[in-house]
Parts: sequence; C-alpha cells; structure tokens
Amino acid sequence: MGSRILQAAVDAEKNLPNAEKAFFIADLTQIYKQFERWNRCLPNVEPFYAVKCNPDPYVVRLLAALGTGFDCASLQEIRHVMQVGVHPSRVIFANPCKSISFIKHAAAAGVDMMTFDNTDEIYKIARVHPGAKLVVRILTDDSKSLCRLGLKFGAPLDTVPGLLSIARSLNLDVIGVSFHVGSGSYDTNAFAGAVMRARAAFDMGAEAGYSFKLLDVGGGFESTTFEPTAGVLARALETFFPFAHKEGIRIIAEPGRYFVSSAFSLAANVIARRVKHVDAADRPLEMEGSVTSTTEDQPSVMYYINDGVYGAFNCILFDHQKVAPYPLTIAHCPVPPLIAAGATVESPGGEVMKPISGETVLASVWGPTCDSIDCVCPLTSLPMDLAVGDWLGFDHMGAYTLCAASTFNGFDVSEVHYTTGDSPVGAAVRAALSIYNEKIEDCDTT
Repeated sequence: MGSRILQAAVDAEKNLPNAEKAFFIADLTQIYKQFERWNRCLPNVEPFYAVKCNPDPYVVRLLAALGTGFDCASLQEIRHVMQVGVHPSRVIFANPCKSISFIKHAAAAGVDMMTFDNTDEIYKIARVHPGAKLVVRILTDDSKSLCRLGLKFGAPLDTVPGLLSIARSLNLDVIGVSFHVGSGSYDTNAFAGAVMRARAAFDMGAEAGYSFKLLDVGGGFESTTFEPTAGVLARALETFFPFAHKEGIRIIAEPGRYFVSSAFSLAANVIARRVKHVDAADRPLEMEGSVTSTTEDQPSVMYYINDGVYGAFNCILFDHQKVAPYPLTIAHCPVPPLIAAGATVESPGGEVMKPISGETVLASVWGPTCDSIDCVCPLTSLPMDLAVGDWLGFDHMGAYTLCAASTFNGFDVSEVHYTTGDSPVGAAVRAALSIYNEKIEDCDTT
C-alpha cells in the first residue's frame, strides 16, 4: 500500500488527473488462508462461495481453482463464474424467486440445482426447467444477524409438506433442503436450531416420497467467530445427521464475507478539511458553524475523502457496517507501518516534513459527493496533524463494497490492486491461479 501512495504523490507532481484516487489492496493470500481454515474446521461441508458478496474476477478464479462451488443469485452471476471455466454442477442457483427467463437460461447453461420456497416458483420451474434439481429453502431464526434474509425468503415448516406434494405431483426432483441464518450472523448458536429444522424437513421429504441427498446450510459465517460457529454447526450435524456420509448426503454452505472481508483494504486520500480556527502549527482548534459544536462527543474537524457511501462505503448503508479509519500518512509522512513495509519517509519532492505532535482530535469523515448522507464515519479520533493530502486506511473492506459501488456524482469506483507476497502461501496462490491460465495484472509479489 505504501508504494501506491508514493506513486500517487509522484503522479500528482506530474499533474496527472485524479492522481490521488482511492484504491483497494486485495491480499489474495488471505482468501487462500481462509479456505484452508474452512477445511480444518468443517472438512465435511463444501463451501459454495456467495458471488454477490464480492464478484472480483481474481477472487472467483482463485476460489474456483481451489475447488469451491458457487452460490449464484442471477443470470449474470452464473455467466460470470462459468466464463472462468466453472462446471455447472458446481453452481447452485440459490435465489428462491427467479424470473422465468433466468430459469430458462440456467437450464440452457446446464445449471440444474436451484432453490424454491413457494408454490408459484414450483410451477414456473416445472414449465421451463422440468429437469431441475430442486432444494426447498426453509425459514429459520435469523433475528441475530446483520441482514435478516428471513424477512424475504424461506418457507415456514408447516408449509413444506404442501410444497413437496405439489412438486411430487408435477414429477419434479426435490433433492434436499436449504436454510440461511442471516448474513453476518453474530449468534454462534444459530445453526443448531436451523439444522434441527432441516432434519424435520428431511423427514417431511421422506413422507412425501423423496430421498433427500443435499443439505445446504447457507451463509452467515463471520471470520471473527468462525471456530465457535463451526463447532456448533459440526455438533448439530452430528446430532441430527449422524449418518450423512453413509447415507450419501452432501452438505454444502454459502459463505461470502468469511472469505473476502479481511482480504481487502482501502486507502483514501484526504481531499479537504473543514475547521474554524487553527493554531500556529495549522492544527484544528474549533469546528466551523453551529452544526457540530466542539464538545466531548462532537467532532472538532471534518475530513473529506475521495470515496464514500455511494462508492466503496455503501456497506455502511446496505450492510450495516461501521468502519474505523486510521492514518497511513500524517503531515504527508508515512506512519510506521508503511515505513516498516519499505516506504521512504522523504516526499517525492524531498521537502522537509513538519514534526508530528502525536496528539489526536475528535473528527468526522465524509465522502466526496454533494449529498449530506455521504458520511463515512460520524465520530472518530484522528491525529491532529492529519492534513489535506494525507491518506486514511480502512480494513475489512472486501464484503459488500465493490459489488454495489456506483459512479454517482461522477466519482469513479476505486480500483483494486492485488498482492500475493513472496511467502509460500503467495506461491500457492499464483500456482492455483495458473490452473485457469490467469496471470494477475497489477500484482505486487513482494
């Protein structure tokens, strides 16, 4: 990241347009490590990556090379993974409410596995894709999650027998059950009750004349709580599906943010600063105007950066995230992490840097658009010496950021730069990507 910041300074000296553009750094080794971690904790559960979370082409290629399946919710997502070379048998069309044209094109592409949770969906599929391998999605408790998908999808258990009866009468092949405990679930025990419900749905299937062979435990996996969550899930599977392997039951999951959240970081440039008074060292004393007065819980300075909630930080609005900015440079001088990474302290022009005080100030951080909703962080503590032209960093920016970013107000979507490093894991990542004859452009291997 440090080298990119220094290059931006060089470009600015050359008067290149948008030289200080915000950018992502994607560390693909983090995704590889998450894959290995998954296999250690849930060796009997196949991950089907939720493409909607982050459809970055190198993320998809790497996970495809590692052997994951893919959870797709639209025709474009199906096309995206199949263009990489993913076989249609590794795709589940996990959207219970699909347009008829999408079902037709899924059939033409050979994607047979798809979910449903209502009567109309059964009739649509029977009409245009009678050879589909159907998965009934059941409703479960997702009250302790960031995004409650049960508000929109999932058949209550008492409706499942009727749905299966209709599917049976239409000669449709229902192969299993799926559920979702909610995106970003913070309840490690959520999977216990969900698996119990799935067991009941399996029994309903047997009563309807089906022999289910698939259990899809959905998403909701958080990296910070993964081990305890995986333990709960593993114990629930052992309790309610003790003979899954012997009975030929395939167990899959739909992790998204688990794989990518920590792999992406964002660097944004401070393009403006708003204060009322500054001291002799050009440090903020009091906030302008009466909107945000200087008190213990109010910012005394507003910083404006060149990415916001209409761009990468849409995760604040749509995914209920709270971001934590930290300085990458202070008074145009790289902070210790960048120096440790090999960046020089001198500026491209060689000018003398101002001394850094080490003091902090309460601040707010805003995006670049003309909309007042474009607030990235309403209150945070930042160095008092942070100035226009400095850079702020944001970690855990890989999930539900790029996928929904827009060019509102004419601001470009931030570009992604890739790194694999020179470790054995980095070499493994590059080897995996070579399976698809894909060399990463703009990749730092140091």
